[in-house]
Amino acid sequence: MADNIFAKIVRKEIPAKIVYEDDRVVAFRDIDAKAPTHILIVPKKDLARISEAAVADEQLLGHLLTVAAEIARREGIDSTGYRLVINKGAHAGESVPHLHVHLLGGRAMSWPPG
Repeated sequence: MADNIFAKIVRKEIPAKIVYEDDRVVAFRDIDAKAPTHILIVPKKDLARISEAAVADEQLLGHLLTVAAEIARREGIDSTGYRLVINKGAHAGESVPHLHVHLLGGRAMSWPPG
């Protein structure tokens, strides 16, 4: 597995405020939150970015989204709305080369995003 910060969190080598975990993903609070609720949903599989996903990863990709929806319900942001973001590449703001979904909510968000 890669040696980035998310891989280290998955392996429990560094601490994180984990809000959800199962056999395929771990979700934790972002330490540089951009919204009152900012949670990262990270696959345990070593997958650097969405463009490297294969057909065999379709179930995992769907699982990331359904887990995000479940966490949004648990966090109480489902009724007011939330945003899911996957960044790919430097121009999109990708800073950690490990696929992850940002769950952002708890405030109004503008469109288009920054």
